[in-house]
Amino acid sequence: MSDSQTTVSNLGVVMFTVSDQDEAVAFYTGKLGYEVRSDVSFGENGDMRWVEVAPPGSMARLALNEPMQGQPGGGMIGVETDDVLGEHAMLSAAGVDVDPEPMQTPGAPLMFMLRDPDGNTVVVVESPEARD
Repeated sequence: MSDSQTTVSNLGVVMFTVSDQDEAVAFYTGKLGYEVRSDVSFGENGDMRWVEVAPPGSMARLALNEPMQGQPGGGMIGVETDDVLGEHAMLSAAGVDVDPEPMQTPGAPLMFMLRDPDGNTVVVVESPEARD
């Protein structure tokens, strides 16, 4: 047990590196149905941009960042749904790069992975409530 205490109370923002923020916004909103939560310019000359997207109703957001210090994409996050099979069918029909079928591994929830155009992976996992 740790002696340190934290004041952190929430996982708020996960960050992905993307090659083109406009294309990433189009993918996450157009293909996955997320909504834009923030899109602002900042920096000395306003030459930087902070973009956040999220599934409707989600408290956590996904920041879509331009490469910093030459970092390519390749991040991974997990999202939850009560309908893994339905979500997989919908995304497959929309042409999203998804696993051929959801996987069920003993002791783990039903899940599948999808990949965005920059190589970031979103793991779609059955929510705990759906497992009960």
